[in-house]
Amino acid sequence: MIITIDGKQCSCEKGEFLLQVARRNGIYIPTLCHHEALPGQGCCRVCIVEVDEGKGPKIVVSCVYPVERECTVSTDSDKVRSQRGMILSLLRKRAPDSELIAQMCTHYGAPPLERLKPVDSGKCILCGLCARACAELSVGAISTVNRGVTKEVATPYHDPSPVCVGCGSCASVCPTDAIPLTETADTRTIWGKTFTLVRCARCGAVIGTAEELALAAQKAGEEPETLCERCRKAALAQVLAHTYGDQ
Repeated sequence: MIITIDGKQCSCEKGEFLLQVARRNGIYIPTLCHHEALPGQGCCRVCIVEVDEGKGPKIVVSCVYPVERECTVSTDSDKVRSQRGMILSLLRKRAPDSELIAQMCTHYGAPPLERLKPVDSGKCILCGLCARACAELSVGAISTVNRGVTKEVATPYHDPSPVCVGCGSCASVCPTDAIPLTETADTRTIWGKTFTLVRCARCGAVIGTAEELALAAQKAGEEPETLCERCRKAALAQVLAHTYGDQ
């Protein structure tokens, strides 16, 4: 199937999401809640585009809109920019400390919405990526709590979570750097809990926290890892060289 995005013809399969097709063809659509490892969020709404399937244009959320037929897509029309600016204005009220959202608001001419009172402080837009990443690891150390303007992502009762392994996956997928993570040469601190870092037995590179490696080993039914990925590959190559070189 062929669709047209910003004047460019793009091939795609029926059922593919518009954002996926656009990215594969080098067409930029801004988004905050989308991550390749955790698709299907559709909650920030920043990735809206204008689609015309022959019955007139309509605004859709590209990361969760499946292509069903030939269509024409505009990612930056006046209507899209106007609605995207309004969405970003609301997100800025939710996360007034986020530099990224402030920059996006400037780029899209987001209205100030002075009649709306912002949250006192913070960078979190409640996209849920961090909680999903944590759940994917079968840890579930964080989740969204409370409702309305007090809704937030947190550990139970804001206490250090007994199941958190300090992997930092939540911080790595956060689009607005809302999750503080600090490291020293030997420790990593996140969600009010400090973890000891484990280094590669060969090269000394950090390979994770002791708890993180123990969890991975438990799932794999193996002993905790002692080598980084590069050194593991080098060790395997060495074994293969000795095995086949001796034949």
